[in-house]
Order: sequence, then structure tokens, then C-alpha cells
Amino acid sequence: MRKRIVAGNWKMNKTLQEGIELAKEVNNRVKALAPQHTQVIVGTPFIHLAEVNKLADAIAVSAQNCATEASGAYTGEVSAAMIASAGCRYVILGHSERRSYYGETDEILVKKVARALENGLDIIFCVGEVLADREAGKHFDIVKSQLENGLFHLDAASFARIVVAYEPVWAIGTGKTATSTQAEEMHAFIRQTIAGRYGKEAATATTILYGGSCNAKNADELFSQPDVDGGLIGGASLKADDFLAIINARENH
Repeated sequence: MRKRIVAGNWKMNKTLQEGIELAKEVNNRVKALAPQHTQVIVGTPFIHLAEVNKLADAIAVSAQNCATEASGAYTGEVSAAMIASAGCRYVILGHSERRSYYGETDEILVKKVARALENGLDIIFCVGEVLADREAGKHFDIVKSQLENGLFHLDAASFARIVVAYEPVWAIGTGKTATSTQAEEMHAFIRQTIAGRYGKEAATATTILYGGSCNAKNADELFSQPDVDGGLIGGASLKADDFLAIINARENH
């Protein structure tokens, strides 16, 4: 059975003190829940990573980004080696906000993927289409291109360390809603595309997360879909009650 994951992406939220308190609560509640089938991850801002890793014994910790370069005169950047040295297991790469706000291209992401893998980090790699792509019927082409250009240069062993997260960017903050059927359709397409490159066995083993405004109300329906293996959770991960409700929904399917 492939790994089920519920990962929280805190984005640029929570002071260090607030983040430590939230991480403590989530960690303790996950420990009490003792999920048998679900790995829980929290993706915190860089300054939280070392402190949160000290207390995280029931959850894994992820960074939200890393630099393209290994080290050097790159003021303000944080390297994959630094992230690994803080105790992290994961890094989120290719998030729609990084692609949109900071101009991250496929070429940039290839470099970041390499740095992360070199330093023993597993990767949550985000793909997804914007509203114009969806309305033009280009959504499958866009996602396929992001997979091919960002990941498909990897050998099979390296690709096995990738978790894919699908973000329907058109359904985030637009007033439009992605149905569970639409989510499953794209997840199944992603798995089929991976099978075309790495084979059916590798595709079946790949965890694919849904990153389109998953919350406590829709998590149960989303996680009932056969190719939706979990969620990359934004706003709902900032409240322990909401986050735990989503974890419970994943665990119960």
C-alpha cells in the first residue's frame, strides 16, 4: 500500500513562539491518535524548523522551499543542506505561489530538486493549472509538462523519493470549487503519466496529494477517491482542530 500523507503548509504564518505552540499541540494530538496508515507532516517557515524538529516525535517536518545552489554568496537564501541539518525529512518544491509570485521555472525547479535529493530530503513536488488553462482545456497538458520538465529526468530510485501534490490553482481563492470527481480525474491522469515514464508499479507506489483547499468539511469526500492519497493543507493546517479532523478523515479511509 502506498503511503498516505496529510501535510500542512503553514506558508508565511505564525511567529516562532506561535509556531512552536501549534507544533506541540499537533504533535501531541497525533501521538495520542496514533494513526496506523497516515504520515503527518508540518511545513513550517525556515526560522521554525530547528525548534519544531526538536519536539516532533510523532510528525515529520518539511521546509517550504530551498535554494538552487549548494552554498555561497546568495544573501537571504536557505540551502538544502541547511534544511537537512535542522532535522527535516521533506521540502516542498514547485508550489503555485512560488511559480507565480517568484517566477520559478521548470529549469529552476530541476536545480532545486537536485539539491534536495543530494541532501537526503524527500520532495513534495507541486503541479497544477491556473484558471485560464482550465477554461482553455489545457489542464492535462500543463500538468503533464510540469511533471515531464521538472521530474522525469530523474532515475527510478530518485523518483521514488517524490510525493506529487496537485494544486488546482483555478479553484483556490477564485470562488470556483473543484469537485472530488475533478480531483480524482487529475490524480488518475498524473498516475497514468507517471506510469508512462516509470512503469505501472512505480506509478502505483507514488503518493499523490490534493492541494486545492482541502478542509475538514470536504476531506472525507476527497479521500474516498481511489487516487487521492492525502492532502497538502494550507489554511486548515493553522488550527489544530481542523488539521486533526483532516488527519482523522484520511485515517478512516
